[in-house]
Amino acid sequence: MRNMLKTIGLILLVSLVGGPVLAQRSSGNPAADHWVDSVFKTLSKNQKIAQLMVVRVSSIGPDRTVIFYDKQVEEAIRKYNIGGLCLFQGGPIKQAAILNYLQTIAKTPLLVTIDAENGVGMRMDSVLPLPRQMMMGAVQDRSLIYEYGRVVGEQCKRIGIQVNYAPVVDINNNPNNPVINDRSFGEDKYKVAEYGIAYMKGMQDVGVMGCAKHFPGHGDVDVDSHLDLPVINKTKQQLDSLELYPFNRIFRAGVGSVMVAHLSVPAIDSTEHTPTSISYNSVTQLLRKELNYNGLTFTDALEMKGVAKYFPDGEASRQALIAGNDMLCLPGDIRGSIKKVRKAIRRHKLHWADINEHVRKVLYAKYQYGLANWSPIDTANLLADLNSKVPAMRRDIAKSALTLLRNDEPAVFPLFKGPRVAYVGIGLTQDNAFATHVRKDYNASVYYFDYKKDSTEVQPLLQRMKDSFDVVIIGVHKYARYPANNFGISNAALQLINGIQAQHKTITMVFGNPYAIKNMCDARVLVAAYEDDDITQVTACDLLHGRFLANGKLPVTVCSAFKYGDGIIARRLLPSVPANQLGFNSVKLTNAIDSIVNDAIKQKAIPGAVVLVAKDGKIAYEKAFGYLTFDSIEPVYPETIYDLASVTKIMATTLSVMKLYDEGKLDLQKTLGDYLPKTRGSNKAPLKLWDILLHQAGLKAFIPFYRETLDATNGNLPLSTLYKTTPEENYTVPVAANLYLRNDWEDTMFNRILKSDLGPHGKYVYSDNDYIFLGKIVEAVTKMPLDKYVKKTFYDKLNLAVTGFNPAERFPLDYIAPTEREKEFRGQLIHGYVHDPGAAMFGGVAGHAGLFSNGYEMAVLAQMLLNGGVLNGQNFFSRATVDYFNQYHSDISRRGLGFDKPERDNATREDPYPCASASPLTFGHTGFTGTCFWVDPKNNLVYVFLSNRVNSPDVNKFLRMSVRPKVHEAIYQALKLY
Repeated sequence: MRNMLKTIGLILLVSLVGGPVLAQRSSGNPAADHWVDSVFKTLSKNQKIAQLMVVRVSSIGPDRTVIFYDKQVEEAIRKYNIGGLCLFQGGPIKQAAILNYLQTIAKTPLLVTIDAENGVGMRMDSVLPLPRQMMMGAVQDRSLIYEYGRVVGEQCKRIGIQVNYAPVVDINNNPNNPVINDRSFGEDKYKVAEYGIAYMKGMQDVGVMGCAKHFPGHGDVDVDSHLDLPVINKTKQQLDSLELYPFNRIFRAGVGSVMVAHLSVPAIDSTEHTPTSISYNSVTQLLRKELNYNGLTFTDALEMKGVAKYFPDGEASRQALIAGNDMLCLPGDIRGSIKKVRKAIRRHKLHWADINEHVRKVLYAKYQYGLANWSPIDTANLLADLNSKVPAMRRDIAKSALTLLRNDEPAVFPLFKGPRVAYVGIGLTQDNAFATHVRKDYNASVYYFDYKKDSTEVQPLLQRMKDSFDVVIIGVHKYARYPANNFGISNAALQLINGIQAQHKTITMVFGNPYAIKNMCDARVLVAAYEDDDITQVTACDLLHGRFLANGKLPVTVCSAFKYGDGIIARRLLPSVPANQLGFNSVKLTNAIDSIVNDAIKQKAIPGAVVLVAKDGKIAYEKAFGYLTFDSIEPVYPETIYDLASVTKIMATTLSVMKLYDEGKLDLQKTLGDYLPKTRGSNKAPLKLWDILLHQAGLKAFIPFYRETLDATNGNLPLSTLYKTTPEENYTVPVAANLYLRNDWEDTMFNRILKSDLGPHGKYVYSDNDYIFLGKIVEAVTKMPLDKYVKKTFYDKLNLAVTGFNPAERFPLDYIAPTEREKEFRGQLIHGYVHDPGAAMFGGVAGHAGLFSNGYEMAVLAQMLLNGGVLNGQNFFSRATVDYFNQYHSDISRRGLGFDKPERDNATREDPYPCASASPLTFGHTGFTGTCFWVDPKNNLVYVFLSNRVNSPDVNKFLRMSVRPKVHEAIYQALKLY
């Protein structure tokens, strides 16, 4: 029966870029079958066995220098035709050169693997490693873990690696674990599974095979399997409910491979000294048959003492194949292993059919991951490419993971300038990035206390600091990753920490493995930072400054005071509650909005959107739809950042005008000439701000500034005299990716407006030029750039982390919805740069366009207006000012001062605006890119719609379909019919 099943074969996974490779006679892919068959036929019996071996390329010598085994590996390739390599230490350039050479001499392409859980920098010098999985376990945004996986996958692919032995899906439920510990996502099986799948999919989506490890679960041990064989004394039921849960989930999610650990688990196999890695009960019975996993299996390194101590000299290789494994990781003695395997075949412990099945499976994996058409690694810019996305990812992880565990001193944390500050760097002997920043930002005195100092030095330092400082920041640095000897933290250091906390107001920040926090659980202000690199330290300084709010939650329990899931998350200014609690028919609301938006996506009017509805200061509906573009690759998330287009006129410029009016710094009856000296002498100087706010000053609607900067003799490309593809002296204004405008052209644009035709006063002409002038007035009065003023005055005070100009300078492009693929002028997909060409030529900051935000933060600003200028304990302007600006103020249009409003005759119009049921008190604005916000004081309602309709091949279909008005009306209907 066993042979019959093999003859029938198994099915190959349909995808060629992810998911497990299964053993088969035929894959259904003729090209793959042909290649596998042709290679398989060339292999001798010994070569078939060698194809199942993965050998090491380098290691660290006794003097900590890198030892390369390229000569020995070359011999193994030529003599045995081994199947795979495992990269460890060494520089990327040299490793690439070695790989290129070894692949060239290999008769059969080599499957290149690496054990790089936190990126190739974990192994290779000159590449910055990414954060470990424990830090990722503190992150609450699963999409960030996926992006992390993509970054790791891209690194691997760039240097010719097909398999990364990651992610770790062990549940670390033993704080004393000496081998997993901070390599795990934490102690919660659901998060470990969910985040493991996200990480795996990120890698496999860019064409690098993931490997779930260490099966059946290495998290609850206190012996290092590198040194001996750990024993897990749990029942099968306990294993099923905990350790095996993430493996079962990630298997079903399509992970390409699994690594089997060296563990003694009597509930699986009670044979003495038999690790799971070479146990038939573990690999074939449990993994293959019970859990139905058919992807590749790798043993953990067979050179580790956990198996080699009991099965030396090739015996582990033989037993691993008998157990049912596909690939033997670091078998050591290749010749001895082949002899032992052939002996097992002769004694009928193994069969050639078993070996053939494993070999074909490995060959299909090689085909699947591109080795049938191998090309050499390009070493040009290799180091830069491997490092390119690491700093941003480290920053994103740090910002999302930093965890505020206690804040009993809210007047101290966040820490602003003013108090006398000291910084005590525990574990330090010199300044690190954190110390450098606190010196600069707080003029702090800095003290070091490393772990070699003894207790006699504690009291003198405490005495020196006493009465000299208002706040002492304690940073715990450079302690060991693993728990032996209390992570290497000395008793004297703990004595100093306790002494400082007893005599000062303190902020304690712990940079490293969070389990070490068990020593600081009494701290009155306590932050878990998880890692101790420069980027994490700088991000922690930003948290200390209050530049963003802590978002992380503790992934493990560290003491009775701080358990898994703890972390002070700043309350959202607009909490989410069920829609029916706010007076909506929640089913009708959801179904109607979903139907309208999904139909718009189906009709290709928009690729995706975010819709948010709030009532009574609470979010009733918040949902993301579709993708960033029509290629359906990057999904839209509620946090996706959109170009607001003309909504900038309100959420930046009008807010600023209101603030200055409220403060008595701006008189709406005064003129441009009163505030902008450059306008004096032109026919624009007499124009009143009042008329400009109402779009009835006579200014032209739009001036296509960019057209005169194009070369008509050269395909209308940007003139080389005005643009450069890289920033140079006098060419630093970014208008798009790799396109920089000459700095003095802003003056030319301003002059074009001054010299433009002026229409009749009192005629309504919706104009961008109105708001270009208003933005300049704000800058003139405040003596600050518009973007800096609104950030300081509004966005920072509302804890808005996203809202602002030029998002490409602040966020990865994956966070931002691209707008139009612009054929004229910039000739590219506009992504992270403002869509409006005029605003782009002003450097991305203009009064009429340039602002970006997400749905939630837009709703916060709208709610502040609905509240009459008050939110989050801040009073931005008086209710009288808000009410004054949002009223009807013109006899010739529906406009308020800056704000758009419903048509006055909505009740009788065939095309009511913004929708039929909007009350006359409603005010808001729309944006050309497919955005809007509307505030209805009568119904205490906020509506936000964000999309990038200009990404559509038919940019006007969105308008013809009336998507925004239909959603708006659906909100009222769900409210009325409840």
